[in-house]
Amino acid sequence: MEATAIERLVTNALKTRFENIDEDTLEAAKYRIIDTLGCLIGGALDTGNPELLRLLKERGGKKEATVLVYGDKLPVGEAAFMNCIMARSFDFEPVSPLYEGMSCPGHISGTTIPSALTLAEMVGAGGKEMITALLVGDDIATRILAASGFGFTLGWDGVGTVNTFGVVAIAGRLLGLDKLQLRNAFGIALNQIGTTFQSFWDGTTAFKLPQGLAARAGIFSAQLTKAGWTGPKDALFGRFGYYKMFTEGCEKPQALTDNLAKKFYYDGTIKPYPCCRIPHAAIQCALDLIKKHNIKPDDIASVNLDLAQGGIDHVCGHPFKIGAFPHGNAAFSYEYVTATAFLFGSVRPEHFTESAIRNPQVAEFIKKIKLTAVEDVEFEKARMTVTLKDGRRLTQTCTKVKGDPQSNPMTRDEIIDKFWMNVEFSKKISQKKATQLLDILLNLEKVDSVRKIIPLLVA
Repeated sequence: MEATAIERLVTNALKTRFENIDEDTLEAAKYRIIDTLGCLIGGALDTGNPELLRLLKERGGKKEATVLVYGDKLPVGEAAFMNCIMARSFDFEPVSPLYEGMSCPGHISGTTIPSALTLAEMVGAGGKEMITALLVGDDIATRILAASGFGFTLGWDGVGTVNTFGVVAIAGRLLGLDKLQLRNAFGIALNQIGTTFQSFWDGTTAFKLPQGLAARAGIFSAQLTKAGWTGPKDALFGRFGYYKMFTEGCEKPQALTDNLAKKFYYDGTIKPYPCCRIPHAAIQCALDLIKKHNIKPDDIASVNLDLAQGGIDHVCGHPFKIGAFPHGNAAFSYEYVTATAFLFGSVRPEHFTESAIRNPQVAEFIKKIKLTAVEDVEFEKARMTVTLKDGRRLTQTCTKVKGDPQSNPMTRDEIIDKFWMNVEFSKKISQKKATQLLDILLNLEKVDSVRKIIPLLVA
């Protein structure tokens, strides 16, 4: 009998060796790790994070792994939970897993990278095994996502679904599961996935929660099966499996197994700006206009932003209002990030602190901005027309958004600069430690124990 997709994925997850990884994939993995850990450092003190850590510490438990930046020890699932949430806090980590040239809507690295590091610390794994486990997890999460139809009408946040399966694969390798145990772990995970897009629409702190829930659920699933629990045989195509319950169907089943063991898939976009990816084109239009025409904020009478209807309908297209979680309102707003770009000539983490968001200059400038739905601008692209007080009209179009892995990728130097931006914003990790951390991450495959990295990631 031919092996099912889940059986083939399980076999590949456990059989893959570091020697199967090509040089380009290895280099990409190391830079994604650098980028994600930089975002974790930058997001450590974001709204709600210190309070969450206090709750986790009050619950206690076995001290198995480290909460990065803070240095506290928690059970491995709880440590990974916290680490992932910090990585997502500024919505700045890698996104958009790339499958055969197709960009998928996902935030995988913010879960898989902190989880791989946290698990590797607990078991004392070396750099090669951490990288291999990570790539296996990224690959499985991406394949499961790419095979679906990307429909959002059901309201599930994919971060809380496919990311869980990626962590199951990572934990399965690092905890030493066999094939049957790992298949059971995927089935057990099916009982723990979920989360909703409503967190974004309501502008809540909970938007970053799925990043950590997926990590904790994936690790717990692997721990349960190692303890003897069983789960559904086919987490993907069972009668009430993933594609039946959480998607609008599996449109590309070939994505699950084509080139399996030959090609790894993972997040392709490194973000240049700490906010939702959707309005990045608008930011780029504004910054390009400033650079080309030396525009000053006081020169501007109005800004018209032409977008696809999907951009207007997206949460980012709603009128900017400050609610109970100002950071969330700002990070998912065309109006806020466009105003910030024109007023300060950049969009950086410091622009998403509450004091920056409540700056009266921002509220005043937003009054000049109008969003218009047009048919000739694609989703996630933008066309901006600025009318100056002297009557001139300046137009800029962005179709190649910075960070796109195919048309306008971040360079390695730019990724390193972004890492330092996060370190400097956080002010929690010293320059000396950060320099040592960069060096060791760029040579991660040579590290005999990941535990050597942890002190460099603690204040």
